[in-house]
Amino acid sequence: MIVASITDLRAALPTNHRLFGLDLGEKTIGIAVGDPGHRIATPVTTIRRSKFGEDAKKLLTLIDERQVGGLVIGLPLNMDGSEGPRCQSVRQFANNLAKLRDLPMTFWDERLSTVAVTRDMLTADLSRAKRAKVVDQSAAAFILQGAFDRLNRGQP
Repeated sequence: MIVASITDLRAALPTNHRLFGLDLGEKTIGIAVGDPGHRIATPVTTIRRSKFGEDAKKLLTLIDERQVGGLVIGLPLNMDGSEGPRCQSVRQFANNLAKLRDLPMTFWDERLSTVAVTRDMLTADLSRAKRAKVVDQSAAAFILQGAFDRLNRGQP
C-alpha cells in the first residue's frame, strides 16, 4: 500500500516496527534501517540487482528479519522536480512489491542524496573501493534520515 506522506506511513505502521529506507539504483538496492522510535537511520546492506523476483525475495527476507513495518523509497526526481524514466522504474518496483506484501510505503525526494553521501566520504578520506561498498546503503540512510527529520519536526 503506497501512502502519500511520511506521516501517513507512520500512522499505518504496526506498533514497534521499524522502517527501511531504500535507494533503488539500476544495479543495486541500498538499504538502511531506522530505530523503532523513528529518529536514527543506519546503513544496513546493499543488494546487487538481478531479476525483480530475486531482488524482492532478498528484500522481504531482510524485512522479516528486522521487523520492518514500512518502507521509505527514494524517488530520483529531476533537478526541476519533474519525474523521468528512473522515477517510473522506482514506482513500478514499489507497485510490484506491494503485490507481494501488504506493506505501507511512501516515496521520498532523493535528489542529490548520493552526491551528499559521496562528498562526506571524500571528506572522511575513504578510498574509492571503500566508498563503492557503502555508498548505496549510505544514500538509503540519508533518504530515511531526511524522512525522520521531517516527521519529527511535525511536518507532513
